[in-house]
Amino acid sequence: MSYMDKGIKELHEALINKKVTSRELIEESIRKSHEVQEKCNAFVTILDDAKEQEVTDNLLSGIPFGMKDNYSTKGILTTGSSNTLKDYVPFFDATAVEKLKEAHAVMVNKTVMDEFGMGGSGITGHTGIVRNPWDVTRMSAGSSAGSAVAVASGVYPYATGSDTGDSIRKPAAYCGIVGYKPTYGMISRYGLFPFASSLDHCGCLTRSVEDAAIVVDQMKGIDKNDMTTWDSKDIHLYENLTKEVKGKKLCYIKEICDIKNYPNPKEELVLHLENFMKTIELCKNLGMDVEEVSVDQTLLDAEPSVYVVISCAEATSNMSNLTGFIFGPRGEGNTWMEMMKDYRTKGFCSLIKRRFIIGSYVLQKENKDRYFHNAQRVRRLLVDTWKDLFKTYDAVILPVGSGPAKKLEGEEKSSDRESEILEEHLQIGNFGGFPSITIPNGFVHGLPVGVNITGNCYDDQNVLNIAYALESEMGYKGQTVKEVK
Repeated sequence: MSYMDKGIKELHEALINKKVTSRELIEESIRKSHEVQEKCNAFVTILDDAKEQEVTDNLLSGIPFGMKDNYSTKGILTTGSSNTLKDYVPFFDATAVEKLKEAHAVMVNKTVMDEFGMGGSGITGHTGIVRNPWDVTRMSAGSSAGSAVAVASGVYPYATGSDTGDSIRKPAAYCGIVGYKPTYGMISRYGLFPFASSLDHCGCLTRSVEDAAIVVDQMKGIDKNDMTTWDSKDIHLYENLTKEVKGKKLCYIKEICDIKNYPNPKEELVLHLENFMKTIELCKNLGMDVEEVSVDQTLLDAEPSVYVVISCAEATSNMSNLTGFIFGPRGEGNTWMEMMKDYRTKGFCSLIKRRFIIGSYVLQKENKDRYFHNAQRVRRLLVDTWKDLFKTYDAVILPVGSGPAKKLEGEEKSSDRESEILEEHLQIGNFGGFPSITIPNGFVHGLPVGVNITGNCYDDQNVLNIAYALESEMGYKGQTVKEVK
């Protein structure tokens, strides 16, 4: 009997009732890890010697899970999917890792990501491309690519992720699962490799909203090692899940969702937006009020550039310690400058190097006000616009991306400017630190697509309850890929 495609509660009950042991779950998960690795390349490390844990009252006890490879794990290879750290073994656990250990959860692998979380494709990790389990000719999105693929493939019920722009929520949509990024600071970032510190969020990927609530309940909490964390001890996400959403008010953005705004749209985009409008009707059938609102198009058009400037600037600063001297393989050269240049030139992929160049450029004294400071100003305008919406509405609901997962080859590689805001709007959730969750809401051409719900800071319960109610009516809860195409 297969167990790893079941939810956390069902697995816990099976363990408590001794229908299965933690060792049997681990063995199944490791076997599936190797199968998925062969087809999709989802893992940096598979822990074949993972030890079973005591089964307690904690719902996560004894159950396998996956850890994104930018969480520091004591004594276990942690690479950030970069050649610059290809042999790095940390001496401490990230706070989120400690909390899962306290629950007696069982880590069975470290999942591949885009290098240091940069890139939304799942193709820049040093171990190679992560392929979508629904169709291996398509991308999984990123950067939490391996985590999304593993959960969608039934390797375990949940995996950790991190989200700086959409790195949990878009892979979830492309792989037909749930991706949840809680309010900024709800989960400690201590021990998470930093990409852009003002945007980075910890979170999880699961196959149900219920499981997402259970996992984040365990991972969250104030941490003296992370000054951005806040006290959430009185928030109990799983305990307070409810499908009672009658009277909730949602809005969607006309400039993002109206097909008339996209000249010569591809069929996938048309079908995706038609599917989204069906989800809107479902919201109304559940008793929620849903309204179309308008946001200044010029402001929306500026959003992707704002993200590039701020994220690249912060990344350049955060990763200046990757010199090859403190840790990582030494570069070659006769001077320290030559050695560092060799290390960084050979160690980073071309995308990372381009982002460092952008970040350095916008932070130069003569450019800083024109680019970095202006980007911060527009970020504030966007956040204030969303906060104004939250004065009237419980959440903003929007489609994720411009359709299902993109082809790895054979499609235009250049960004489609006309639909760019569809691809990039999730970044606003990072600008404001807003709680944001993606759930599957259908298929286009046999491939999963998703819908996103974003609410105001600290209103995670409201966001989860709306997603929980929607999920219960749509029939995609708990879905896995039974066979990789």
